[in-house]
Amino acid sequence: MISKIALGKNGPIVSKLGLGCMRMSSVWGGETKDESESIATIQSALDNGINFLNTGDFYGSGHNELLVGKAIKGRRDDAFISVKFGAVFYGGHLLGLDLRPMSIKNFINYSLVRLGVDTIDLYQPCRLDNSVPMEDVIGTVADLIKEGKVRYLGVSEITADQLRKANSIHPITALEIGYSLADRQIESDLLPVAYELGIGVVAFANTAEGLLTGAMQAPLPDDSYLNHFSRFQGENLIKNLEKVETLKQMANEKGYTPAQLAIAWVNLQGGHIMPLVSMSRRSRLPENMQAMDITFSSEELNTLDTVFAPGAITGSTYLQR
Repeated sequence: MISKIALGKNGPIVSKLGLGCMRMSSVWGGETKDESESIATIQSALDNGINFLNTGDFYGSGHNELLVGKAIKGRRDDAFISVKFGAVFYGGHLLGLDLRPMSIKNFINYSLVRLGVDTIDLYQPCRLDNSVPMEDVIGTVADLIKEGKVRYLGVSEITADQLRKANSIHPITALEIGYSLADRQIESDLLPVAYELGIGVVAFANTAEGLLTGAMQAPLPDDSYLNHFSRFQGENLIKNLEKVETLKQMANEKGYTPAQLAIAWVNLQGGHIMPLVSMSRRSRLPENMQAMDITFSSEELNTLDTVFAPGAITGSTYLQR
């Protein structure tokens, strides 16, 4: 069974490993996974003590929430549901954000119906831009908490200054952010602020979009969406994959996969940090759970810290703000 942590200083008790449900639906115009297998994966995660389920109302235009709703039917108390809102997609393309209070109140009603619940545990704007005053965005979720439609407020993919300001408007329980050996830019400002304010960190993209799995090869297939980002192009990808060889070698020596070591490294960055791992098949559960028990010697940690020093991976991804 997976151990439990408090999500933030004054937050709820949740599993130290979170299940990301996004890949169970078509988000960027890709295929929708086998629905019965996806539901079985969520239920198996719950059976193993992984209660943190992460979704978004725009994942598959509501498909993902419907899926989670089916999976938790009859066992609502076993699940802690985290929902992101605000992104507007059309035809598999992101049109932008809609963070108007009226829209947020509309979004949550649809989410509650699709999920089949009365309350969403953690509700958060997927990003914050300057289109709507932050006071209005955070204030609207605070109102939903007063109404009983939401339990806790979260934020996602924001800056340290935005985090401070949001927390001054209403206490933030959790920050969802991309974090991995390959993406360490948040260590300089965002992570220290979250720690100082007692905010839990839900860390996604632990394998840096597949870079740290050890399975990626250059060049990528022409139809890969990763080709949009300079990290995965030409010489950048070749140099980056050379660094991943160190992780592959260490994984081989320890008897694990590179992806397991990548998740383990994130897990060991602090008791307040939860690795959020996307899965759509039950067969992936055991290896990802096993990753939570992996430890490193100080020498191994030094090696990883050197090879994957902040900025060592060249080129940008959507994670860089």
